[in-house]
Amino acid sequence: MDIIYLHGVKARTLIGVYDWERVAPQVVEVDLELGIPSARACQTDDLADTINYADVVDRLRAVLAEQHFLLLERLAEYIAQDLMGAFSTPWIRVSVTKLGILHEVGRVGVTVERGHRGG
Repeated sequence: MDIIYLHGVKARTLIGVYDWERVAPQVVEVDLELGIPSARACQTDDLADTINYADVVDRLRAVLAEQHFLLLERLAEYIAQDLMGAFSTPWIRVSVTKLGILHEVGRVGVTVERGHRGG
C-alpha cells in the first residue's frame, strides 16, 4: 500500500476537559498517514489518481474549527473517520499532539490507527 503522510499540521479547535481549556481554540499538531486507494498515480503522474494533500489539510482545518472535544482520543477518532470517508482511504493513522499543556512536558498526544493497511 502506498501512503501519503503529512506531519506537523497545525489546526485550531476547542479541546480539553478543564474550563480554562474551553475558553478559546487551542492549536493542536496533527500527523497523518493515509493509505492511497490505488497505486495508479505512480504510473499516470496525475493528481486525480491520488489524494491531494492540500485538500486533506483544508478539510482538517475546516472541520476542527467547527467541532469541540473533551479528549484527544475523541479528536483523533473524529479526524480518522472524517478523512477516511472524505478521501476513500482504506487505512489511516492519526496522531494528535497538544503542545506545552503540562508543566515540564513538551508534548502530550494520542495515536489511532483505523482501517486495513494491506500490502
